[in-house]
Amino acid sequence: MKNNLPTDPVASAIEVLNKEEVIAYPTEAVFGVGCDPDSETAVYRLLELKQRPVDKGLILIAANFDQLKPYIDDSMLTDEQRKAVFRCWPGPVTFVFPAKPTTPRWLTGRFDSLAIRVTDHPMVIALCTAYGKPLVSTSANLSGLPPCRTAQEVSEQFGADFPVIDAPTGGRQNPSEIRDALTGELFRQG
Repeated sequence: MKNNLPTDPVASAIEVLNKEEVIAYPTEAVFGVGCDPDSETAVYRLLELKQRPVDKGLILIAANFDQLKPYIDDSMLTDEQRKAVFRCWPGPVTFVFPAKPTTPRWLTGRFDSLAIRVTDHPMVIALCTAYGKPLVSTSANLSGLPPCRTAQEVSEQFGADFPVIDAPTGGRQNPSEIRDALTGELFRQG
């Protein structure tokens, strides 16, 4: 399969992101589709592509915790809660944090919280580091179809021209675990 972000995949992906478009990229277990979390246009393009209602909320994936601070209010966490989160990061565990009041509803949906993850996938770390901020991250699949695990599967579901970083996933079998940062409650098994 031809990698359609051929020269420098990270630089090419950032060009696409800067045009408020959606890209696909490998994560810890499956390919994700993502975009600029600060662009309402880009997020609604992603939601339309996924046929996902805005009220469900989204996940942000980042290279480090500092990239997520503009979106969340971690002052509500105790030191123990914070330690529990950081024991899992970087890695394939997503935590739901209280959102800042300024965090756009196109990210939080009907919630006053936001799901976030500090990844350990080298390609996503490179992408978020170069982009200077997190990405919206949801599984790369059309409604009713299984999540894509290869760039080829992304092309089959989204079309040959869909911008995809062709690199391996982290090899995990299950999508990220999702937990509440305040209570530790498990929302989705990883």
